[in-house]
Amino acid sequence: MKRIGLFLLTNIAVIAVASITLSILGVGSFLDESGTNLDLQSLLIFCFVFGMAGAGVSLLLSKKMAIWTTGVKIIDMPSTQQERWLMDTTRELATRAGIGMPDVGIFPMEQSNAFATGANRNKALMAVSSGMLQRFDRNELRAVIGHEIAHIANGDMITMTLLQGIINTFVMFLARVAGFIVDRVVLKNERGLGIGYYITTIVMEILLMILASVIIMYFSRVREFKADAYAAKLTRKEDMIGALRSLKREMNIPDQMPESLNAFGINAGKRQGIKALFMTHPPLDDRIAALERLQV
Repeated sequence: MKRIGLFLLTNIAVIAVASITLSILGVGSFLDESGTNLDLQSLLIFCFVFGMAGAGVSLLLSKKMAIWTTGVKIIDMPSTQQERWLMDTTRELATRAGIGMPDVGIFPMEQSNAFATGANRNKALMAVSSGMLQRFDRNELRAVIGHEIAHIANGDMITMTLLQGIINTFVMFLARVAGFIVDRVVLKNERGLGIGYYITTIVMEILLMILASVIIMYFSRVREFKADAYAAKLTRKEDMIGALRSLKREMNIPDQMPESLNAFGINAGKRQGIKALFMTHPPLDDRIAALERLQV
């Protein structure tokens, strides 16, 4: 409830700040004088509703989409000692983290990877790849599970969705304002919405979403450091460092995680110049260094 309350207050503040800023800049009066008759307040509310709805639907479908895109096999009744250990370890760490037991699954992937997702921290999904189960020792695997439990306990899936919703709102709003200006002021269209509005809106949405993704990726990298620290306290710092070093040794294995789950899976996070701004995960060396400095 606290997270949702904070979210609502944030969005109210977003709407207020945007309205005040546009008024100070004279955008509303400028558009009215130009004959656009654009209701900025209604437009902002419209964008907010649709922006949040899109992000919310993605969150609600996240578990089903993750299962479908990765081929996760949910463990209902453990049939092997390995599956039983995976279930027992997840239950132990979930209990220590104060969250409900998540669904536990294994997905067929040679690459060592794991992810957690779900709209409810007490009904989430935690899955590991078959390759990781085969090659990681149990201490390292336990630390990885702790890392994914940390994402659930910290509400990262929900927070990422709320952030995406706010960004959707601004992108839709600013793109449409730009479309109106080009259509009515630049192209002097006086009948409805012309081609200039639609082309400008589409182009601006693409450009603004690219710029906005820098913010989303930054938050994604920050939450990885937090999840590492949480896992180090939930398990052992040395095991979490060992897991990251094992991942470094496997960096030559091609990334097989679906793009839609990159932010929630494990990623090496190689530095690639300006591309580093669009990484979902920090470089492994940076994560290891941060853990080595951590006082547990």
